[in-house]
Amino acid sequence: MKLNTLALLTASSLFLAACGNDQKTETEATVEETSEVTTNGATDPALASIEQKLSYIVGTNLAGQFKRDELAFDVSAFTMAVNDVMAGTESRLSQEQIQEAVATVQKQAQEKQQLAQQADSAKNKADGLTYLEANAKKEGVIVTESGLQYKEIVSGEGEIPTSDKTVVVHYKGTLTDGTVFDSSYDRGEPAEFPVTGVIPGWVEALQLMNVGDKFELTIPSDLAYGPRGSGQTIGPDSTLLFDVELIEIK
Repeated sequence: MKLNTLALLTASSLFLAACGNDQKTETEATVEETSEVTTNGATDPALASIEQKLSYIVGTNLAGQFKRDELAFDVSAFTMAVNDVMAGTESRLSQEQIQEAVATVQKQAQEKQQLAQQADSAKNKADGLTYLEANAKKEGVIVTESGLQYKEIVSGEGEIPTSDKTVVVHYKGTLTDGTVFDSSYDRGEPAEFPVTGVIPGWVEALQLMNVGDKFELTIPSDLAYGPRGSGQTIGPDSTLLFDVELIEIK
């Protein structure tokens, strides 16, 4: 969950960005869906003027942002604030009260996010352990002292890279449920990087491979990205699977 403490500014900026962008954005889609409330194809009379439509659009974006952030939203208090501002009435909250409220919401959101991450971590650890235990029993799978699991699919006869070398590889990375999170094959060109410039499971595996080898790697979370995960796809404490082909050493 991503918290926007300035949700109104976010909603306004989304609308302005949509106005200035030729490509259809999520906001534009929202505008199309919500600015024309129709009955038998006719515009809702309550939204006849451009001012009414604009106000409805901003309200839609703001409410949508609160809903996405899973924040409680009091419509009556919001209406009160809009009326006060438009009437030039002094704010009913002091700057100190505003800062305190924002800080409280931020703290609540962070705590909720941490709890969700802990739950994801526990599930991923349990799922990973189950997968590792089953995979270790498969024919041809070798388990190293660190816990790395690998299986040689194709045997090469080239050199073995050392830690000071750079390698060129093709690879595909997946989660234990089969979700592909990265693939040099899909990009149409191999990747190049230092042997020590990758996750620990890769560093170890590369120094076990000859040029020409193709390995299947099963990497425990502590040899991968650990509790922090990576990006939107690799959650905390995820076990990762890789198909790796060592093409060249530089």
